[in-house]
Amino acid sequence: MKDVQNSHDDRRIPLQKVGIKGVQYPITVMDRQNKSQHTTAKVNMYVDLPHNYKGTHMSRFVEILNEHHGRVSVLEMDDILKAMMSKFDCKTAHLEIRFPYFIEKAAPVSGALSLMDYDCWLLASLDRSSSGDVFDMVIGVGVPVTMVCPCSKEISDRGAHNQRSTITIQVRSTALVWFEELIEIAENAASSPVYTLLKRDDEKAVTEAAYDRPLFAEDAARNVSEKLREDNRIIWYRVESENQESIHNHNAYAMAESD
Repeated sequence: MKDVQNSHDDRRIPLQKVGIKGVQYPITVMDRQNKSQHTTAKVNMYVDLPHNYKGTHMSRFVEILNEHHGRVSVLEMDDILKAMMSKFDCKTAHLEIRFPYFIEKAAPVSGALSLMDYDCWLLASLDRSSSGDVFDMVIGVGVPVTMVCPCSKEISDRGAHNQRSTITIQVRSTALVWFEELIEIAENAASSPVYTLLKRDDEKAVTEAAYDRPLFAEDAARNVSEKLREDNRIIWYRVESENQESIHNHNAYAMAESD
């Protein structure tokens, strides 16, 4: 059969990324407590396409995923990218994996256990040049938290408004950084963590603890940055803090990035 993808294109426009996006795929990820856990990811895979080729072979991306079935992890990302470069004979390859990651959390007073889900991702790329292959990996987490507004507490006779917030952390590192470590840093940087299961005594404790620790979005971004800056494994970070305001029709946002 005719290979249409390999036919010539005369527009002389190279494409930096071509591939597949949003593939639902079962994966196994490293778990600090249980060694590993199974979850379902959305996977994006891209390679560069020279100007003279009309298209790429989409089926090859899925074939590579299937070849690494059950072994998609931080430690396997480099091998998957190398397989992509070999199969597509390309100069750059990108692999993006986003998935829910589950941690068992205990309520602060009752100790009631429940599973809490967090958005996590791995963004990896391999760039081939005359000086050799350059591998890059970004580990990311999105952590829901509670924030209490310091200004509202200061000026109000009763109460203070609070909001559900998300702290996003992305890092590059020279050694393994667990998702759990980044999640703990984010939760400790907020007015309070959030929980899946709370009894009444827990709800009282969480509410009062958050009220006693009012923070702006700017405070959370700086609190996280301070911790990441102290970690010698981390060579780059970006922190975002976004409050879904309860008394405004907009969100509050802060971002900090290392040099």
